[in-house]
Amino acid sequence: MGRGRQKAKHTKVARELKYFSPNTDLSQLERELASASSNDPWAEYADKYNVDDEDDEHSDDEH
Repeated sequence: MGRGRQKAKHTKVARELKYFSPNTDLSQLERELASASSNDPWAEYADKYNVDDEDDEHSDDEH
């Protein structure tokens, strides 16, 4: 049993995956995304150490 049977099997699996659409609980997704953004331990450092390169370029021109 050669390549034909293997290819048919792969085609069947690919077709099942293509048309499979699980039910999505959007309210649960919203809760997860909301909690992820509020529990970010690095958020306080992001503002402190986020450097905007454009500001540095302008300050060099003034000197």
